[in-house]
Amino acid sequence: MSDNIPLQPVRQKKRMDSKHRSGCCECMRCCGRRDPRPRTVWLGHPEKRDQRYPRNVINNQKYNFFTFLPGVLFNQFKYFFNLYFLLLACSQFVPEMRLGALYTYWVPLGFVLAVTIIREAVEEIRCYTRDKEVNSQIYSKLTARGIVKVKSSSIQVGDLIIVEKNQRVPADMIFLRTSEKNGSCFLRTDQLDGETDWKLRLPVACTQRLPTASDLLQIRSYVYAEEPNIDIHNFVGTFTREDSDPPVNESLSIENTLWASTVIASGTVVGVVLYTGRELRSVMNTSNPRSKIGLFDLEVNCLTKILFGALVVVSLVMVALQHFAGRWYLQIIRFLLLFSNIIPISLRVNLDMGKIVYSWMIRRDSKIPGTVVRSSTIPEQLGRISYLLTDKTGTLTQNEMVFKRLHLGTVAYGLDSMDEVQSHIFSIYTQQSQDPPALKGPTLATKVRKTMSSRVHEAVKAIALCHNVTPVYESNGVTDQAEAERHYEDSCRVYQASSPDEVALVQWTESVGLTLVGRDQSSMQLRTPGGQILNFTILQIFPFTYESKRMGIIVRDESTGEITFYMKGADVVMAGIVQYNDWLEEECGNMAREGLRVLVVAKKSLTEEQYQDFEARYVQAKLSVHDRSLKVATVIESLEMEMELLCLTGVEDQLQMDVRPTLETLRNAGIKVWMLTGDKLETATCTAKNAHLVTRTQDIHIFRLVTNRGEAHLELNAFRRKHDCALVISGDSLEVCLKYYEYEFMELACQCPAVVCCRCAPTQKAQIVRLLQERTGKLTCAVGDGGNDVSMIQEADCGVGVEGKEGKQASLAADFSITQFKHLGRLLMVHGRNSYKRSAALSQFVIHRSLCISTMQAVFSSVFYFASVPLYQGFLIIGYSTIYTMFPVFSLVLDKDVKSEVAMLYPELYKDLLKGRPLSYKTFLIWVLISIYQGSIIMYGALLLFESEFVHIVAISFTSLILTELLMVALTIQTWHWLMIVAELLSLSCYIASLVFLHEFIDVYFIATLSFLWKVTVITLVSCLPLYVLKYLRRRFSPPSYSKLTS
Repeated sequence: MSDNIPLQPVRQKKRMDSKHRSGCCECMRCCGRRDPRPRTVWLGHPEKRDQRYPRNVINNQKYNFFTFLPGVLFNQFKYFFNLYFLLLACSQFVPEMRLGALYTYWVPLGFVLAVTIIREAVEEIRCYTRDKEVNSQIYSKLTARGIVKVKSSSIQVGDLIIVEKNQRVPADMIFLRTSEKNGSCFLRTDQLDGETDWKLRLPVACTQRLPTASDLLQIRSYVYAEEPNIDIHNFVGTFTREDSDPPVNESLSIENTLWASTVIASGTVVGVVLYTGRELRSVMNTSNPRSKIGLFDLEVNCLTKILFGALVVVSLVMVALQHFAGRWYLQIIRFLLLFSNIIPISLRVNLDMGKIVYSWMIRRDSKIPGTVVRSSTIPEQLGRISYLLTDKTGTLTQNEMVFKRLHLGTVAYGLDSMDEVQSHIFSIYTQQSQDPPALKGPTLATKVRKTMSSRVHEAVKAIALCHNVTPVYESNGVTDQAEAERHYEDSCRVYQASSPDEVALVQWTESVGLTLVGRDQSSMQLRTPGGQILNFTILQIFPFTYESKRMGIIVRDESTGEITFYMKGADVVMAGIVQYNDWLEEECGNMAREGLRVLVVAKKSLTEEQYQDFEARYVQAKLSVHDRSLKVATVIESLEMEMELLCLTGVEDQLQMDVRPTLETLRNAGIKVWMLTGDKLETATCTAKNAHLVTRTQDIHIFRLVTNRGEAHLELNAFRRKHDCALVISGDSLEVCLKYYEYEFMELACQCPAVVCCRCAPTQKAQIVRLLQERTGKLTCAVGDGGNDVSMIQEADCGVGVEGKEGKQASLAADFSITQFKHLGRLLMVHGRNSYKRSAALSQFVIHRSLCISTMQAVFSSVFYFASVPLYQGFLIIGYSTIYTMFPVFSLVLDKDVKSEVAMLYPELYKDLLKGRPLSYKTFLIWVLISIYQGSIIMYGALLLFESEFVHIVAISFTSLILTELLMVALTIQTWHWLMIVAELLSLSCYIASLVFLHEFIDVYFIATLSFLWKVTVITLVSCLPLYVLKYLRRRFSPPSYSKLTS
């Protein structure tokens, strides 16, 4: 009982939904916008509006024209680092504080700001053009003048919009008319809710009955709709037609809606626009884009604060050694300015330019073609990801179902043996056509033991009949629609269904010879391999629901009059319905372990009397007022007994290319993968197994559906007892757990090797990301391809969008956009790792460069009676951090410790970075000590070896300093690049050439003497040689992990 640890309930926090509604509902109040109200929308009359509505524009930009400059400057100066340099530059306008020319302070600061503003401007312009592309999509609008073309951004509430098949719905609309004969249409919603099933939508009955679409403008009618809200699964409204007698009133529900970001999958539809712009359901489910600041930048900011502390201490010490004489407070400020090099302004420039180089390298990598860097400020984040949160549909999978296996108990047919199934079907129908008609009745099947061919035929026929698929014929340029429908033209036929699984099953039966060629509300037609048409009357359909987990159909064969009840469903419910057998459970388990979605297919033959009795009871149950659904279910269950098990089917949602090895690489790199999907629990679990997100040896704990605190407590305690176990949880249960036991749930979930959250709302995905960041303090990366992933992508420390078939909404909102999931491995293992390691080396080297010269200034001031006089003036101080050392130091962005192939082969190298060792207090302290050592050696060496004139000190120390920096760059580099050699030689040449113009600071005749050369050589060797020896000894006796792979 020790496992039953009492769980402490957390104090109720504001939930995610209320906080992150695209800033919509919240910001309406603070921006002076009124609260959203219910609305009355007149069909085709946008001018008759009772309130103002937002424009129908999509906007992913961080700034607008007016806020760009103030916004960028604020984001720059809110950080201590930049604010310090601004104050420093401003102080030079005060005569008592001026130490040198104004340009020595303002030029570097201006350059930093110019680089930042240009980079942000380029990103904003790119974002603007992408948004403009979406907002400029053309749609047809129904007006009194006929059909006119309008841009998506010009659509208003009340407009009648025509949307074609495979076109994106531009705004939230009520469905008024369809061109489909059956009076309904299918909708693809995976960009909105992540579900792969197509949704059936029904038009308003009153408007569908009108003769033509233009009649919508002749009637006097309106829609009363609820206020805009975040709920994508519910809607409440009414449709009223006033000019009919009596007036028509129809209630409207989710079935009558066409939400923005969904795609019309069948026919052409007409709808009236209800909500636009920021009031769209899809927009309210996404959070506002935020400026992401990398963890690396925050760490560098922290180091600069430490350096500032050192600067203040050194300045105070200098004044204290003067015994605070005279106007000591002015002396403190002068010393602060004198030692201001301790915090290098070039650090920001180098890091920003480094980020641009990393982004360019990512774009130019031929191994990950099509990769786009949309946010160039955070490439180092890619090198330290601890949690990867991925969508399923379209990200891990292709959303293309493939029929993989038919299992009959004693025999199983895979993809390689489907020709055997085809020959069985062919033999059955050729035999039937040759047999005399007298033997075709049901008596033959009962007398003769079933052959394998007849068993296969029964199974295939059941699969071909038990579904909700409708074949639709379209003109293909050669054959028109009517003719194709009349002759069942194969090339013109398209299958439509609410589930891609069902389409895969029907396409498979077509491939083995039994083709679904026609269907309406009451009948179905199959074509045999010989071309014969089999007619079936549909007597009843029992649709699939999440509760029942099965669907059934009762059909009558027109040729024989046989009535058959077919049923297919999940193994957990079908096991109790079919007759006893000893193979169902075992084979279902085997197929599920292979990642296949398993359906159990069964049948039951009914006599006419049995069916009539059932129908009477079924109709009676449907008429009852009290407990209708329970009574109907009871009647259906009376049929669902002792059914004959026909077969198992295995369908696979094909994974994206190389998903398994990519996930394996990420796992070995120490990254925990969580899958957040809007899809069903069974589907998500299958995909997790199939993608090896959950390894074969790991157990899966499916978290029971919980609705209250007590149930959540019990289930959490049950989960606590499991070890090394993957977790599968639904969005509803997750909401309950986070409401009462947020801390305990996150603690347990973070220990899991993998977590799968299914039926997740878009805001829930973002909430999980934020909780992971808060609870673990680790970096998160979110990957998705749909509009329902945008919130998660924007919330994560690093958002990656996959450009899928379903548009670019996720990739446009992401920091990085890739074309395939497999590219993520290289993006993190190679580019992320290199970016972080290079920036760490670069930042510490720039700090070292500044600390060296500051140490020399401190030594110089202390020797000359603590005078606040600069050692180097004017161009020397600017040249030191620019043309003399900039290129070699910046060339560190080309350095790499291992080849990219090795980094991909050994993902464990990435794991080392998660501890943040390349840039830590330890490495920072080492570089500080090196800087103090070298600065002291150079300055004391110059003071000891100079003979007569002060100008000789400047010449010896400055030359030694430049050479020391160039040699230190060579010491730091791990893999030489030809540009690094060019940079070293170019810098040295620039210094030698510029000596001619520096006669104001350096004695040109002195530097040509042998005395100068040997003094510089000795000082440089003493400052650098011990470090080279230490580096050799360290690599010899304590080599880093990567050196073992490169040796």
